[in-house]
Amino acid sequence: MLFYEIYELNHAAIQPLRAYSDTIRLLYSNPLNPFSHTPWGRSVAAAAELFERTTRRYGKPRFDLTSTVVDWKSVAVTEEIVWSRPFCNLIHFRRELPASRRRDRKLLIVAPMSGHYATLLRGTVEAMLPHADVYVTDWTDARMVPLVDGSFDLDDYVDYVIAMLHHLGRDTNIMAVCQPSVPVLAAVSLMEAEGDPFAPATMVLMGGPIDTRRNPTAVNLLAEEKGTAWFRDNVIMQVPWPLPGFARPVYPGFLQLSGFMGMNLDRHIDAHKEFFMHLVKNDGDGAEKHREFYDEYLAVMDLTAEFYLQTVDTVFVRHLLPKGEMTHRGRPVDSKAIRTVALLTVEGENDDISGLGQTEAAHRLCVNIPDDQRAHYVQPAVGHYGVFNGSRFRAEIAPRIVDFITSYGRANQARPKPRLVRAEVG
Repeated sequence: MLFYEIYELNHAAIQPLRAYSDTIRLLYSNPLNPFSHTPWGRSVAAAAELFERTTRRYGKPRFDLTSTVVDWKSVAVTEEIVWSRPFCNLIHFRRELPASRRRDRKLLIVAPMSGHYATLLRGTVEAMLPHADVYVTDWTDARMVPLVDGSFDLDDYVDYVIAMLHHLGRDTNIMAVCQPSVPVLAAVSLMEAEGDPFAPATMVLMGGPIDTRRNPTAVNLLAEEKGTAWFRDNVIMQVPWPLPGFARPVYPGFLQLSGFMGMNLDRHIDAHKEFFMHLVKNDGDGAEKHREFYDEYLAVMDLTAEFYLQTVDTVFVRHLLPKGEMTHRGRPVDSKAIRTVALLTVEGENDDISGLGQTEAAHRLCVNIPDDQRAHYVQPAVGHYGVFNGSRFRAEIAPRIVDFITSYGRANQARPKPRLVRAEVG
């Protein structure tokens, strides 16, 4: 298929128009231009900016978290890469704290690898920084990874999670937001089955598709209806030249974004109409909020074909994890092996990506976690995004997560990790 090449060609062809549009915007928003103070001039500038923004390729955003408040004092925060592989960097948000201060719990936030960059969790990281030593997975855009660096599938994802937990060591808590709930639960199951001393103390799963048979959404139904072969034939493309990942089979980010936009097209059209009116009315605050949201939302990355297809098949088509049939490199993934890791699941009442009950299903699978080491919370009046971002997340969800990892973190990490012994059959 040449769709990817056509997409790149169209983007290149429209560059002169974008440059011209940006020039018009600058001209009619310049305060020295008398027309910039009239509704007509602001309308011209607004139309030019709207055109430029809707035809732009949005690059990878920055976290830009330079400070936080710890113990009622503002402290500096710096980003550092502490672990690296071709498809992921592990970012540590190092806080400038006194050496004599007791160390906070380590929190590994596993960002979704579903088309958006890890910066989508900026609000999540920001809310946890005052309370934990935060690390986040920064997944790499597949089109930027040369073919010589090999492939990356769901099994590799699980291996990456285990390797990162080993790197961080004991007293680590793990949080999976949306898509990684399945590979994180698989990784912890495998570690517990082996008696791995670096299994996390607590596991927080948020808005994740553990069992998509429960309250299926439009996304779930589409995958089950079409089947894996349809996706392989219709959405997998090769990265065009001259990108570093030339010839790598991928699921392009622009296709994923088209799907996201199509699900709520009326809402996005209305948002852009409001943005235009904010600019005409010279409402800077309203326009800036629109820019901040869409600068993040429209920045997308490609996924490797093997990861995407294996995830579709395992999670959405065959439901292998909730059926107890999921394997990792030939080894069974047995959630019943989890015995010493406390579990918290969080869902949004109006989630249209991971339906209500899909994440809670983890409790049904992890039957050997003691009842006093598990909790489930449904946040009223929020959709998928509100589960990990926004005012309700900061006010109602984040405090519950902090309380959970504070209550169970160190106590669970001190518990022994016996290897799971399976009875021989026959």
